[in-house]
Amino acid sequence: MKRISTIFAVLAVVVMLATACGPAATTVAPAPPTAVPPTAVPPTAVPPTAVPFRVGFVTDTGGIADKSFNQTQWEGILRATTDFGIQSKYIQSTEASQYTPNLTEFASQGYDLVIASGFFLAGDLAKVAAQYPNVKFSIVDSAYPDAFDVPEGTVGHGECIPNVMGQVYKTDQAAYLAGYLAAGMTKTGKIAYYGGAKIPSVTIFGVGFQMGMNAYNAAHGTNVVLLGWDNMTGDGVFTGDFGDLVKAKQTATSLYDEGADIVMGVGGLIGSPSFALARERGGYGIWVDTDGFIRWPDDHDIMLTSIMKMMDQSQYDLIKNTMAGNFAGCTNYIGDMANGGVGIADYHDLASKVPDALKAEIAALKAKIISGELKDTGCISYPNSCPGGLYTP
Repeated sequence: MKRISTIFAVLAVVVMLATACGPAATTVAPAPPTAVPPTAVPPTAVPPTAVPFRVGFVTDTGGIADKSFNQTQWEGILRATTDFGIQSKYIQSTEASQYTPNLTEFASQGYDLVIASGFFLAGDLAKVAAQYPNVKFSIVDSAYPDAFDVPEGTVGHGECIPNVMGQVYKTDQAAYLAGYLAAGMTKTGKIAYYGGAKIPSVTIFGVGFQMGMNAYNAAHGTNVVLLGWDNMTGDGVFTGDFGDLVKAKQTATSLYDEGADIVMGVGGLIGSPSFALARERGGYGIWVDTDGFIRWPDDHDIMLTSIMKMMDQSQYDLIKNTMAGNFAGCTNYIGDMANGGVGIADYHDLASKVPDALKAEIAALKAKIISGELKDTGCISYPNSCPGGLYTP
C-alpha cells in the first residue's frame, strides 16, 4: 500500500515537470488597422497679388527739400499715396544730364504715371514720352507744343504729346496782388525781385509783381520803383541756378544796398537769404510757391506774404483722376485764382502791420480777378515772359 502511494507521488511530480517544460502559449498580435487615405481637399486658390498704382516723380536740380517748388509737389504726391494706397517714389536730379535717365528709369519699369517737376525737364520728357507711349506723363510749368525746349523734328516741338498732360499756373494773378501789397508797404519807395534762372515760370512772378506795383502807383499817385525786373525789356537780375545760396545772398544784398526794403527771390531756396537781410534792414520778405510762414517758422516777423501755386493739390488731383481713368493727354491743367490754383498767403503775424484800407483794396482786386473783370495781370501784355498755354489771344 505504501509502495502504491509512492508510485502515485512520483507520477504526480513527472506530470508537473512535463507541464512546466512544455511550449509557452502563443500570443497573436492584433492586425494593424487598415490605413484610410485622407480625403483629398483641393488647394485653396490664392488670388494673384494686385499690382499697386505707381507714381514716379523726378525733381529738377533744386532738390526735394527746397521748401518750395519740388517739395510742394512731392507733398501732394505723398498725400495721394496715403489716401489712395498707391506706391510713390522720387528721384532727385543733381544735374541736367540726369533728367533723361531718371525719367527713363520710371518709364522702363512700367510706372503708371511719371511726373516731371518743372520747365527744365520739358525737352527730356518729350523724348522719353515718345519712347514709352503706353506710360502716362505730366509736367509742371510747361505745356506742349514747346518750340523753346523741344528740337524741331521731335514730337512736342510743334504739337501736343498724346501721353503727356501739362500743368501751368497763372502766377501773375497772385504776383499782381503781392506787388500791390509791397508797393503799399514799402518805406523806401523801392521793392525788388531776383530770380534763379531766366525762364518763363520764374519771370512770370516779376511780370505780375510789377503790374501790381504799377496799379498801386496809379491808384495812389505814388512812384514806387521795382529793382531787378523790367517788363518792358523782359530782363532782370538772376543768380543762374536754384542752389547757390552764397550767390543768392550777394544778389539780395546788392538790391538792399540799392535801397529796396522788400525783396522777393524766386527759385526755391535761393529766396531765403533775403529774410535775414530784411530783418537787419528793417524790411519784409516775400516767399514763393507755398506759404513761407509755414516753411520758415523763424522768419514770421518779416514774412509779409507768399505767392502760392497750389502744386500739391494739382498733383493730388492728377493722380486721383488718372486712377479713375480720366487722364487726358494733349490737355493742360491751368491753375488760376478762380479755381484756387494760385493765391497769396494770409498776412499771419504781420496782419496788424498792414493797413485795413490796403487789405480792402487787395481783397477787391482779388474779387475782380476771380470774376474776370480784371483780366490783365501781366501776361496778356507781356506773354513772352510767361509760360505758354496760359492765356488765349
